[in-house]
Formats: sequence, structure tokens, C-alpha cells
Amino acid sequence: MVMTRPNLDRFIAGWRGPALAALLTLIAGLPGLLLLPPLDRDEARFAQATSQMLESGDFVDIRYQDQPRWKKPVGIHWMQAAVVATVSDPAHRAIQPYRIPSLLGAMLAAWAVAWLGSATLDRRAGFLAGAILGTTFLLSTEAGIAKTDAMLCGLTTLALAALARIYLATRAGETPQRSHKLLFWLAIGLSILIKGPIGPMVALLTILALTLWDRNVRWLGKLGWGWGIPVLALIVGPWAIAITIATDGGFWRQALGGDLAPKLVGAHESHGAPFGTYLALSPILLFPATLLLPAAIVTAWKRRAEPIVRFAICWMLPAWLVFELAPTKLVHYTLPTFGALALLMAAALTQPLGRFSRWAGAGLSLLVAVTLSFVVLYGLTEFGRSTAQTWANVTIVSLVMAAAIGGFMLINRAAVTAILAAMIFGVIGHATFSGTLRQLKPLSVAPQLVQTLNRAGVHPAQGHIPGPIAITGFHEPSFVFLTGRETQLTDGAGAAKALAEGRPAIVEARDDRSFRMALAELGTSSRSVGEVRGHNYSNGEDVRLTVYAPTVTEPQDAPRP
Repeated sequence: MVMTRPNLDRFIAGWRGPALAALLTLIAGLPGLLLLPPLDRDEARFAQATSQMLESGDFVDIRYQDQPRWKKPVGIHWMQAAVVATVSDPAHRAIQPYRIPSLLGAMLAAWAVAWLGSATLDRRAGFLAGAILGTTFLLSTEAGIAKTDAMLCGLTTLALAALARIYLATRAGETPQRSHKLLFWLAIGLSILIKGPIGPMVALLTILALTLWDRNVRWLGKLGWGWGIPVLALIVGPWAIAITIATDGGFWRQALGGDLAPKLVGAHESHGAPFGTYLALSPILLFPATLLLPAAIVTAWKRRAEPIVRFAICWMLPAWLVFELAPTKLVHYTLPTFGALALLMAAALTQPLGRFSRWAGAGLSLLVAVTLSFVVLYGLTEFGRSTAQTWANVTIVSLVMAAAIGGFMLINRAAVTAILAAMIFGVIGHATFSGTLRQLKPLSVAPQLVQTLNRAGVHPAQGHIPGPIAITGFHEPSFVFLTGRETQLTDGAGAAKALAEGRPAIVEARDDRSFRMALAELGTSSRSVGEVRGHNYSNGEDVRLTVYAPTVTEPQDAPRP
């Protein structure tokens, strides 16, 4: 039963609205956090680098196996390390603790935009803004992945929410609160430790756009620059000095010249896409809030003179254009602007929606639900087994119900009830989608390999034979994370040598011939203890991997019974 407006307003009064929005974000993100195996490639690399920090005690120099990983700042690794050290242990090789900071970042984003909306629109609109953001497919997905993006969204959204409070107070002739200034500088500083220039870029573009639109620079003097910059330096400076010394400046050369610059001038790592890609994908990434996307656009245009609407436009539009213009594109890049979209959607709900907004929103939402349903059906057809069918059926039904019921209510002028219903079914659909992915076993190659090693009793962690494990072909970070830093990524000859040394080896079918030739040259025998067939989604290729154990022979000097 959906609450009436008076009941909802009483329930979300005061601090409860932002807190409830954060709670809904927790519910939306938790299934992915708990159900999905370690993902290739970025998540497993981040988690493995954090694991190595805990194992080595070096919390400055970021490394993946023996290779430096000098692409992103250290913030997310410190957060992951703190959680893992508190609730788990690196030796457990469980991915879930490494994902908790991402979930907290998503909750922070929902709380921040609800806090801003409650103060500038009304408490109902504020709660809905936070709930909309927290239940979008993109943020609730990133909330369950151990990377930087959900936490970056949380900190950037907090910084922009605080900036909005400063801007709006100045426009109203009031003195901005010092706590809002402190929040702004703290969030910007921490965002730099998470993903370098992205958070400051979004804030600076917002400031520039507002200043040009208003033709007023006086409000900039209210940001507390005199003590804000030192606070920023205190947050970022110690690590920046430490990493410069530890890597002899190598971090900056690789992070700026090897990672950031290529993304600005070309399609880095084959992640290129044309201008307009993010616009085309936004209805899917915002689902189930897609219902309100047309209304948000109309509101942005018609109510652009309202200070909070103007701020949301300046938050979203310049940064979005920068992301569209950049040659390298990944779906999560625009996530720091989603708080502005959620604000515009919530603002739209404060007034009756026009016919175009209602019908366009309902139609667009239904189109997305059908598209996502076909994606689920494709995954089930290509990689699914009987255990995945129930999960997939519930996912499809939930997605269609989110669009159909939400769209029906929206068309019939029950916009708030429509978005609440869509969010409920959307969260269920997202949860069961995570369950569906878990059941697509051919995509979980690394966990299957570990299970095969354990069943055969040849995993070095069991203590029966020495490590490290040697593997050919499938050199994905998920396997390294599950088996440890010393895992040997090698070729057929290296796998044969591992067996000769009494270690387990895993050989991909393409390396089988060279492996057998090397075995013959070494005069070593082996025994197959299992085979794993699957699909490596990182490169789009099917794989067939055979797990080998060294042949157990009786020592020459063993006493006879």
C-alpha cells in the first residue's frame, strides 16, 4: 500500500527523509554487493591492490602483483583496507568487504541530495530526490562494485549540495553557514583522493556556469577560500608528497600522462563512443526514474529562473557536455551529475505535470523495461541454466511492472505514487537481476576454477601441495584476487615447469600443444583433475581451461612395508 501525501510528509519530516533515502539506497545496492562474484577487470584490480596493501603494510605505493598501479589516487584503497581490516581478512579472499565503501558512497550521495532538496524545495521533494538517485540502476549497480565511482558520486554530490546551500544563501542576502563551507572543502579534498580532478572539475564548471549566468562574482567570496584551500592541502598534501617520494615522481607521470591524457585525446583502451552516447544511455541508466526524465527536462527549461533549478542545470549541463566531448567513454562517467537530474525530477513533482511529460515518461519507461527484458533473455539464452530461469522471470516481471504500473499512474496524474511504485518494483528487479547474473555460470570462470582446485584438493591454500598456481590464457584479475598475489600468469612452458616443481597448473585450450611439448621436454607427467568451460566477458572469447595437478610419485628411498 502506497502512503498518501500527508502520511508520507509526516514520515519523512526532519532528518528522517535523507536517512530514509540512504536506507533505500542500501536496500537497492546490497543484493549486488552480496551476490556477484569478483568482477573483471577494474574491480578485481582495485581489490587485489588493497589486499596487497594490507599484506605488505605499504599504504602509499599502489601495486597489482609486482606491477605498479599508478592510475588513480589512494583514497578508495584506504577505505577498503579500513573495512577489510575491521570486518574480514585479506586471506579470506572474499570480495564483499571491499565493496562496502562503494555502498556507503552511494548512500552518501542519496543523503546529500535529499538534504539539499529538503532545504530548498520541500521535505517530500527532498526525500524523493534522494530516493530517485539511490535507486537508479547505475548508482545501485556501482554501489555493489569495489571501485571508485560510487564513492566519487557520494563525495561530489555532497560537495555540490554544500555549494548549493552557500550559493542560495548568498542570493537570499544571508550569510552562508560555516558548516556548509567546511563540508564543501572536505568533500572536494576527499574526492581528489578518490579520483583526482573529477570532483573539482564538476564543482568548478558549476561555479563558472552560475557566475556567467548570473553575471555576479560576489558570491564566490563567500566560499571561505582563506581557510578552505589550507584544509584542501591538509587532506591531499601528505599523500601527494609521500607518493612522489615513494615512486620518484612515477605516479604522476603514469596517472597524468599514461591514464588521464590518453582519455582526453583518444579512445583509451578501446572505450571510444560518439558524442551523444550518454544521452542515449541515460533512460536505461536512470531506470526506474526514467518515468520523470521528460518532466525533468521540461522543468529545467520552464523554471530555469528559480535558484535551485538554475543551480541543478549548472551542475549537470557543463559537466555532461565535457563527458560527451571526451573521446573515451564509460557508462559510469556521468554519475557525478545524476544528483542534479534527481533534483530536477523532484522539482517537477512539486507542480502538476503536463500531458507531454506524463505520456513521454510512461512511453520511455516502458521502452527501457522492454529493452532490459531482452538483455535478460539474451543472457539467459546464451549463458543460463535451469537455476537462472526463476531469477530471470522475476526480473522481467518486476521491470515491466515498474514501467507499466508507474506509467499508468503517471498518465492518470498520480505522479508521486507512480515514482514510488516504480522504485519499489525497480529495486526488486535490480536485486533479482544480480541473482540472475550470479546464476550465469559460464561468466563466472574464476570462481569455477577455484572450486575445481578445492574439490580436487590441489589448491595451495589447503596445504597439500605448494604454490603458486600457474595459469595460461585466462589472466584475468578476478582469478588473481581469488588465488593471491603470487599467482603465476604464464604460458604453456611456464605451466609445464610449475608441474615439474610440484605446483598446480591451469592450461587454456589454445596453449595445450605448447604445454604438452614442454612437458615432454622436461620429462614430467601430469594428471587432469577437472575442466572449466566458460566465457571471458572481458575480451568476448569462450575459454576451455584444464586444471592439472602434479603426479604423485613414491620417493625412491621410501621404506617398504
